[in-house]
Amino acid sequence: MMKSQTLVVTVIAALAVMSTGYASIPMAHAHGVQAQLQSRFVRILDESFSAQTVHTGDTVTVTGTLQSLVNTPLRAWLSLFSDSTNAGNRWEFLARDPPGNIFTINPQQSIPYSITVRALEPGIYHVHTQLNIEHIGPGLGPGQTVQVTGPAILKPVPWGNVAYQVILIGAGLGVTFATRPWQVI
Repeated sequence: MMKSQTLVVTVIAALAVMSTGYASIPMAHAHGVQAQLQSRFVRILDESFSAQTVHTGDTVTVTGTLQSLVNTPLRAWLSLFSDSTNAGNRWEFLARDPPGNIFTINPQQSIPYSITVRALEPGIYHVHTQLNIEHIGPGLGPGQTVQVTGPAILKPVPWGNVAYQVILIGAGLGVTFATRPWQVI
């Protein structure tokens, strides 16, 4: 009886130590590897950046090619994803090619693209082309580190847009409360 209790306690202690050890193993990260679902649909090729070090107010142009890997047309839009050492991530979009917000990638088509942005806030950013495909989701290109120096450029807050959003949120809340059946708790 005593040997079986000792064995159970020893096994539980060993499991606790092994699980703690497993939890402390460092995580592996593979930067630049496309694990997103749409990498099966569209591949971002030849991503390149016009500069790696810029001053606030300077522009950076990201170019590359989008290669469709499927036999159906896809609706998509381009953006940039940037992570940084600060909380800013401040870029002003100046131009996109293909132009407009949403474009179609035809089956097996290769589309050259470019995105031009202006740096607004200093920091060290890792910037990626972000391709968003309708009903599939976003995917990132390999990316490049871009260092921005200089004073921050502050853009005025579009108070008309803020007021519009507040009105929409208020109207939505009003409809929600007006149509909610009141309950006694």
